[in-house]
Amino acid sequence: MNIHISKAALTWFKEEVGLDTGSYVRFYPMIYGNSPVQENFSLGFSIEAPVDAIASSEAEGIHFYVEETDVWYFNGHDLYVEFNEAMDEVEYQYKLPKIKG
Repeated sequence: MNIHISKAALTWFKEEVGLDTGSYVRFYPMIYGNSPVQENFSLGFSIEAPVDAIASSEAEGIHFYVEETDVWYFNGHDLYVEFNEAMDEVEYQYKLPKIKG
């Protein structure tokens, strides 16, 4: 599993959440809402250091990750974090990784 953070989403995290170099963002499943990958669950985030990260990405010194206990939520998909200008918030897209070969 890979995590991709767009430049616009990174800017949102820095400006709206107040993150800077050395910060950690955990993505985790929440037991309400719906997503394209899990019915009755949606994705949230918190600002906390990892315990047992299985997937991570770093952008401008900010670390984004998913704990091993939460990887089931993604159902084999990579996470793409984008910025939705109309909603003025981040949004999540889930894409199956391309098979090489």
